[in-house]
Amino acid sequence: MSAGGSPGGREIQIPLQQGATASSLANNMPLSLVPPGVSLRQANARSHVEAPPEHGSGGSHGPDCGFLPVQGGFRDRFLATPEPKYCCEACRLVLCQPRQTECGHRFCDSCINELLSHPKPMCPVDMEPLFKEKVFRDVCCHREIMALNVLCRSHSNGCVEHMTLQQVPDHLNVCPFFEVPCPLGKCKERVMRKDISDHLGFKCKHRESSCEYCKHKMPLSELQKHKETVCPAFPVACPNNCSHSPLLRNKLSSHQQECPKSQALCPFQRYGCTQKGSNQDIRDHEAESAADHLRMMLSRSCALETKVEDVREELLERSKVLPGLSSRLAEMEKLTEELRDKNRLTDQKIVNMQKLMSSQSEKLLEVELELRVLRLLREEVGELRGAVENLRAGLALLEQGARGPAANGSMETQLSRHDDMLSVHEIRLADMDLRFQVLETASFNGTLIWKIREYKRRKQDAVASKTSSLYSQPFYTGYFGYKMCARVYLNGDGMGKGTHLSLFFVVMRGEYDALLPWPFKQKVTLMLMDQGPPRKHLGDAFKPDPNSSSFRRPVAEMNIASGCPLFVAQTVLDTGTYIKDDTIFIKVTVDTSDLPDP
Repeated sequence: MSAGGSPGGREIQIPLQQGATASSLANNMPLSLVPPGVSLRQANARSHVEAPPEHGSGGSHGPDCGFLPVQGGFRDRFLATPEPKYCCEACRLVLCQPRQTECGHRFCDSCINELLSHPKPMCPVDMEPLFKEKVFRDVCCHREIMALNVLCRSHSNGCVEHMTLQQVPDHLNVCPFFEVPCPLGKCKERVMRKDISDHLGFKCKHRESSCEYCKHKMPLSELQKHKETVCPAFPVACPNNCSHSPLLRNKLSSHQQECPKSQALCPFQRYGCTQKGSNQDIRDHEAESAADHLRMMLSRSCALETKVEDVREELLERSKVLPGLSSRLAEMEKLTEELRDKNRLTDQKIVNMQKLMSSQSEKLLEVELELRVLRLLREEVGELRGAVENLRAGLALLEQGARGPAANGSMETQLSRHDDMLSVHEIRLADMDLRFQVLETASFNGTLIWKIREYKRRKQDAVASKTSSLYSQPFYTGYFGYKMCARVYLNGDGMGKGTHLSLFFVVMRGEYDALLPWPFKQKVTLMLMDQGPPRKHLGDAFKPDPNSSSFRRPVAEMNIASGCPLFVAQTVLDTGTYIKDDTIFIKVTVDTSDLPDP
């Protein structure tokens, strides 16, 4: 997963999962070059979207991955030769995501990244040294390039349309000359969109066809093999080369039993006859050898009678020990039932012990949290006690000085100084009260439930640009884990400004960052809670980009926010049951299953 910049200095994380909970985002993703009938999410999911600020006025979508070249600049056919200022100084193509250096030269984003990857990067035009932090995005140049007129990328296939570079993705989504993959999964051919129906009807080797014999439907590529191997109505010749006409495959087994040339064994084989031959020979053999067959059966019958008598005697002997075995079996069943009852009691005791241990663990966590608060209180009380002692000493000095003749002037100075000290202590007490409130609402299991009251007033403040965004209270992945918070733009931010609610995730500087692994790699799930009976919560998730500065160890109070500018449309928010009693609920979950102990 990679992240791209947004107008407000935040990053855009494209969701990992696709599903019904993220349906509000799917309608606002950049267009992908896909054939009709193929889901936009399936064709373009998990792609990295760069959303430059100039697209705020030119359209709601930024260019997508299928539209931007992988390396270098645009290779489209422009109606007029682009001016030199629009060409990259490295690849000499029309600039793609232009970046300008400190020395005033322009490069494609991929070209400047390649130059900066060298040990001592230098501008190839004037050989001036390059510094990554001094390379900036050229918004004006990008806007002008996206307004240049180009021929359709399917021009070689016959399309004569021309448009601005910005309109190319929208056009290719409907261009009849654009080559798209065959909708049938096994077919690897690419055909022009206008020829899809002809391809599916007459040319595709994997199109559906019917067997002319059994009328079974299957792909055309499997039809011949079906006829030669499994078709039940396909005519086949007798494998014994008899004079019978070709038979249907499903009637061949019954014919084998009657075929005169079919090889068979004598039915009296089980009694000792070894004769074998064709069906006709076996019939003749049965008629000629009836007496021999009877003698074989008589011999076998005598042997069986002897065996039956032996078995009868053995059963009589075994029946004598059955009563003893029955009593032992009854005793074993009784003992088994007693053991089963003991096992049930043991299982119940284990369950009760587990519940007790679980409750004790929760109490231990609560006690540990209270101890931490008490330690802080003890330190604060110690400091306050020292301050009070100082005040008492100062008052004693004041009382002694007040008895002298020249103490009036110094008394006023001492009183003023003590008033200042009391003001400082009042500020510290207010700060302690705020810290207690944060501790009461803090979560230490990686889950934040953020209740935002007075939604309408806060939304109006965001529309009027009084308060564009709100921060949640901090939450943690554990008592010694990562410190995080959420940031919401009720009137949207960047691409979603005025049309969506934008939601971001922020990594904050914590007290135990030195003991934690960096960069931050835990899966993050953002969710807007549905307060109605359907409980159709809207949510999305992403895996942090390890190369993004948003997830490195914070050096300031908090890192750059990362999340979804197009989290949920305002129309969906206003028409659903997500706002109730002028309140919304936002849930942020951080996966803590694979976090190591610090």
